[in-house]
Amino acid sequence: MNFLAHLHLADLADSSLVGNLMADFIRGNPTDAWPADVTAGIFMHRRIDAMTDSLAQVRAARAGFRPQTRRVSPIALDVMWDHFLSRHWANFSPNEPLTRFVARAEAAIAPVLPGAPADFIDLNRYLWSERWLIRYADMTFIASVLNGMANRRPKLAALRDAWLDLDENYDALETLFCEFYPQMMALARRKRL
Repeated sequence: MNFLAHLHLADLADSSLVGNLMADFIRGNPTDAWPADVTAGIFMHRRIDAMTDSLAQVRAARAGFRPQTRRVSPIALDVMWDHFLSRHWANFSPNEPLTRFVARAEAAIAPVLPGAPADFIDLNRYLWSERWLIRYADMTFIASVLNGMANRRPKLAALRDAWLDLDENYDALETLFCEFYPQMMALARRKRL
């Protein structure tokens, strides 16, 4: 899962949006450095990542990648899952438009930024102003996101080519997402994530 899905699942679970978004920027045990609700959100994010990686649908999605891109498939798929969530937001969250959800999430996270890790502050500078969570619905933007990651981290150069795997398997990936994401939502609502 990527930014939008983590925020959405956190919201469904009444968990900290800050902790769930910030988790990838926190190493080790966050218990002493962050309030209890943020810490719980960080741990929820980590559990979601572990659970998602073990799902049969996600394993099937990874199998569709070519050998030269399979190593980066978890990253490419995380971004792609956000694409499908953004694209089908009205089906998954019919009572709140995506633009309103994004504004609410930004408002919840903004007060914490002054004390947050520098990389997280940088992410937030672009995430909200460039409307990433809404633009994820556009596959051209997904290609741009993958290319940007590949440019910033040479170890992830294969993400440029992973676009082809996503494009070629688009319909199958969409079906897989629509199978497993409602299950994740149900677990979030029952506070089982």
